[in-house]
Amino acid sequence: MLLVLVVVIVAVVFVVLVIVEVVVVLVIVVMVMVMIVEVVEMIVVMVMVIVVVVVMIVVMIVVMVLVILVVVVVMVLVIVGVVVVIVVVEVVILVVVVMIVVMVLVIVVVEVVIVVVVLVIVVVVVVTVVICW
Repeated sequence: MLLVLVVVIVAVVFVVLVIVEVVVVLVIVVMVMVMIVEVVEMIVVMVMVIVVVVVMIVVMIVVMVLVILVVVVVMVLVIVGVVVVIVVVEVVILVVVVMIVVMVLVIVVVEVVIVVVVLVIVVVVVVTVVICW
């Protein structure tokens, strides 16, 4: 009887610890979602920079002489190239963050399954104790 009581107490403590772990994992998921929003925001800013650079190129074509235009176009193309590289890096970061979110959600599902199994074991032990009485 004392052994059954100890097993029930240990199972309850384990369930509480698993529930705390699930809450911590959910907090991590929320933090990762915030990171995803930040990455998307950076991508939007980079696209806006590309649009501004394209508009700047059009204005310079109208205003400037051909020789000056060649130098400026080369500079602008370098800037656009750098911005495109930054956008590609941001997209890669976004993909990695999404993969992390998926892995964390899989961990949460596994933890919930473990909690359900432990709860079933506790119910079986309690029913066995009640039947033995």
